[in-house]
Amino acid sequence: MPPYDVKRELRQCYAPRNTGWELVDVPAQQFIAVDGRGDPNTSEAYARAVEALYSVAYTLKFTGRRTGDPDFVVGPLEGLWWSDRMEVFTSRDKDAWQWRMLISRPDWITEALVDEAKETALAKKGLPAIADIRHETLHEGPSAQLLHVGPYDDEGPVLAALHDEYLAANGLRMTGLHHEVYLSDPRRTEPARLRTVLRQPVRSAVR
Repeated sequence: MPPYDVKRELRQCYAPRNTGWELVDVPAQQFIAVDGRGDPNTSEAYARAVEALYSVAYTLKFTGRRTGDPDFVVGPLEGLWWSDRMEVFTSRDKDAWQWRMLISRPDWITEALVDEAKETALAKKGLPAIADIRHETLHEGPSAQLLHVGPYDDEGPVLAALHDEYLAANGLRMTGLHHEVYLSDPRRTEPARLRTVLRQPVRSAVR
């Protein structure tokens, strides 16, 4: 049996092909998560948070191999983004961004296993940000979603189209946080070829 891979199991959420906004129903998922604030390109806290997340995720994976638990592919990095002012996303005022970085975990990975992995990773890596990692359950449900191909900074017009056109045209309003799934490694991928899932939970505006 191949390892569990969230990108394969939830293709509608991790492998969309539409580059225009479309609705998708996102099921409940479990994550490891860490919060912070500031420009992800320059913030040391962001870099430390991402490093800590991957350290715990891979500790969970390799611990399962030793204990006989099912194997899994470590999921892509994901992020929830918000601010007191929505216009900072279309203007790309990144210093004002708040974020919650996430990596999905299979359902059989319990909170107790995550806590054990944190202790192991902290003892091995000595990364203080590991202590800030916590459990997160996310059920976004109906969401507007698309695949963005290109530089992250080109997302501004795409998000403006969502806020200014798509929502009103379809009788929707936003309910949750802006969600991004990073399918490409920016260290190894040209900006023009970066693939990012953009997602916004929504509900009917008449409720």
